[in-house]
Amino acid sequence: MSISVVVPAYNEAGRIGAVLAPILNSKLVDEVIVVDDGSTDETAEEARQFEVRVLELGENRGKAAALDAGVDEARNDTLLFLDADLVGLKTEHVDDLINAYRERSLDMAIGVFSNGRAKTDIAQLINPFASGQRILSRMLWHRARENIEGMDYGIEMTLSKLAAKEGWNKEHVKLPGVTHVLKEEKRGFAQGIKDRFKMYGDMIKWLIRRV
Repeated sequence: MSISVVVPAYNEAGRIGAVLAPILNSKLVDEVIVVDDGSTDETAEEARQFEVRVLELGENRGKAAALDAGVDEARNDTLLFLDADLVGLKTEHVDDLINAYRERSLDMAIGVFSNGRAKTDIAQLINPFASGQRILSRMLWHRARENIEGMDYGIEMTLSKLAAKEGWNKEHVKLPGVTHVLKEEKRGFAQGIKDRFKMYGDMIKWLIRRV
C-alpha cells in the first residue's frame, strides 16, 4: 500500500518544517504534497527545502479546496491528511495512523491529540470529528467532496457524517504529545477569534446540512 500525504498550509512559515521532517522520515510514506493555500509568507519556500511536492494556489481557497487540489495531484489512492501547524508530531505518530488503517482494514483512521496540551486535548475529546489528521481512500474522499465549494473547515464534519451514515469502519488513533498552534497565537487575538468562529460556523453548517 503506497501512501500519499497531503499537507494543506496557509501562512505556516516557521512551523511547517517541524511537520514535514517526521513525515519524510517514515518509511511507510511514498510521497508528500504541500498545498500552499494562497499564503502571503514564506510557507512555500520553506516547504521546498524538503523533498516534497509543493502546489501553490493563486489565492486562499480554504482547507477543503486545498485538500482536494492535493488529492488531484497525488499519485496514490491511499491518502493521509496532516495539518501544517502540528506541534510534537513524530514519525511514530505517522506510522501509527498508517498501520492502524492498514492492519485493521479500516475505511478511515482519525488521529486525535492526547497529552499534548490541555486546550487541544479537551477540544478533541469533546469533538474528535473535527480532527484534520485522517487517512482514507481516494474513492471515499470523492464521495465526500461533491459539494467542496465553500466547505472550508466543514470537510472534517462532512467526512465524519458520511462515515456514520454509510457505516464506514473507522477508528480513532491517539497521537500522544501532539497538539497544534492556536489561531489566536498565529494571527493575533482579534483575527484568531474571528477565524475560530468561522471554523466553528463551517462545522455547524455542514453538521446540519444533509449529506
